[in-house]
Amino acid sequence: MNTPPEIPPPVAEDRTVAILAYLTLIGFIVAVIMHGNKKTALGAYHLRQCLGLFVTAVVFGVAMMMLAVIPIIGAIVGFLAMPAAGLCFFVLWVMGLMAAANGQQKPMPVVGEQFQKWFGNAFG
Repeated sequence: MNTPPEIPPPVAEDRTVAILAYLTLIGFIVAVIMHGNKKTALGAYHLRQCLGLFVTAVVFGVAMMMLAVIPIIGAIVGFLAMPAAGLCFFVLWVMGLMAAANGQQKPMPVVGEQFQKWFGNAFG
């Protein structure tokens, strides 16, 4: 009877890198340095997820600011779109942080798989 090999649970250091990636920009930088010393699949996965979330949030924020200067559209963007986008990014951040804390390579809904494709060569 052949059984597939069990994947060992991530060690605490692997999860530390994954969790640090989500804790501020300084935490991300520390996680990149720690990951450089000991590369792990879990650390690389969450570094890519967090980088994707950060880049997407910055691009989205810049686009929103550009739209905000247009008279009527600016009011809609300022009162509806920006708070909704902020809430969406916060929810994705919490989901990524929880997956990292649990030692799971679980992609963020909608965008997580795309982040892995875009940044597939990063942190490898």
